[in-house]
Amino acid sequence: MSSKKQPAPNQPQQPTELEQELQTQVEALSEALQRERADSANIRRRHDDQIAGLKSVVKASVVRDLLPVIDNFERALRHVPKELADNDYIKGVQGVVKQFEDTLAKLGVTRIKTVGEPFDPTYHEAVSMEDSGGDTEVVTDELQAGYTLGDEVIRHAMVRVGLQKQDG
Repeated sequence: MSSKKQPAPNQPQQPTELEQELQTQVEALSEALQRERADSANIRRRHDDQIAGLKSVVKASVVRDLLPVIDNFERALRHVPKELADNDYIKGVQGVVKQFEDTLAKLGVTRIKTVGEPFDPTYHEAVSMEDSGGDTEVVTDELQAGYTLGDEVIRHAMVRVGLQKQDG
């Protein structure tokens, strides 16, 4: 038999000083690990947000660069002589414009509503004002289409505004 006293089976063992120190270190390291994991998750989330933001900025920039192309197609179609309106070439150009519009829609780009809408400087840029004896600013003509991507205005709609009387 050994000369060391063994604790009674029903009595809890008191941790030694070394065991207490090791337990304190384990707790401190566990807390540090939890903080590092939280920091890592926050960095990953911030990175994902930055990537999404960058994608949105790049998409808006590319769309902004392509808008003059669709403007020119639309201008050309507005000036087609009546005798050529049913020409297959003109129909092909109309198809290209439609395809352009569909592609913009798939990217989340929407055209700003203009004619007949109340003037809103958030979306519209007024280039002239007509006083029709009213008190409400209403868009009367669209000179250049405006577009939004999500909540961001890519290009304001260039419009003419008239003062009209409110119904009611």
